[in-house]
Amino acid sequence: MYQHRDWQGALLDLPVNKVVCVGSNYAKHIKEMGSQPAEEPVIFIKPETALCDIHQPIAIPKDFGVVHHEVELAVLIGTPLKQANEERVGAAIAGFAVALDLTLRDLQSKFKKAGQPWEKSKAFDGSCPISGFIRISHFGDPRNVQFSLTVNNALRQNGNSNDMLTPIVPLISHMSHFFTLRPGDVILTGTPEGVGALKPGDVLKVTLNDNSLTTRVI
Repeated sequence: MYQHRDWQGALLDLPVNKVVCVGSNYAKHIKEMGSQPAEEPVIFIKPETALCDIHQPIAIPKDFGVVHHEVELAVLIGTPLKQANEERVGAAIAGFAVALDLTLRDLQSKFKKAGQPWEKSKAFDGSCPISGFIRISHFGDPRNVQFSLTVNNALRQNGNSNDMLTPIVPLISHMSHFFTLRPGDVILTGTPEGVGALKPGDVLKVTLNDNSLTTRVI
């Protein structure tokens, strides 16, 4: 069962709760998906059962078409937030991690065309492999975070939080006006361009500033 840990693997004293995500938060990703920028952040939720330790082999669904990777900067909430201003949001952030928003792209495309919700393509079990968290006291400027994904030694995605259309703190404030955020909630902040398919046997390397780790797909 997944539990929150720090980057070194020590358990964190925070419960595992929901994952609140934003779509279309990087302009080049919007372009590659053939979409148009939204007037406000596009928010969706993954349940706690989506979370899994990225150090463990990543099991991708076999029967629902193509599974795409979307590497994202993740934020851990440490104190409750409800209709919070940006100052309160800044004080509530407990740490940062790197995560994958795994997406059943064929299903998502079908749901989009039908005007239906995305949950089955985005919120399935194990759809959010995530690293340990770097405590905010040991982290640099969240407005300038470099993160990347390499698949089989080929760089697929390379992003910087400075390119977000809605930056981290305003984004979390916006989310808190619709959903109460509780300690242990995780925020996914969007993916840069370069999303693509995964297959069993792929070796993945994710980076977060100067930190990196390797995992594989089964």
